[in-house]
Amino acid sequence: IFNIQGVEERFKELTTAECEKRGIEILALECHVDHVHIFVSVLPTMSIPNIMKQIKGCTSHQLREEFPQLKAMPSLWTRSYFVSTAGNVSSETIKRYVDTQKTRP
Repeated sequence: IFNIQGVEERFKELTTAECEKRGIEILALECHVDHVHIFVSVLPTMSIPNIMKQIKGCTSHQLREEFPQLKAMPSLWTRSYFVSTAGNVSSETIKRYVDTQKTRP
């Protein structure tokens, strides 16, 4: 979806607004052709499945309204996602990884 002019920028705006509304700090956010890498800081009491549902739901709805060609897709996002904690890896290392995803082959 991110090969359509303007979709990536709008997705980032929508995601940032949704996260701000919910008190989620985005540390890094990068889009690839068909997926997203997002590194966030959330309270341990927050539900990751609910966060993902909210981000995917609001971005799907709004992007389909603003970019009619996306309506031809059966769904914008899958229900799947990958989550991991930072553990022993520094925040700088994770941020660098996310930031460089677009330039990787």
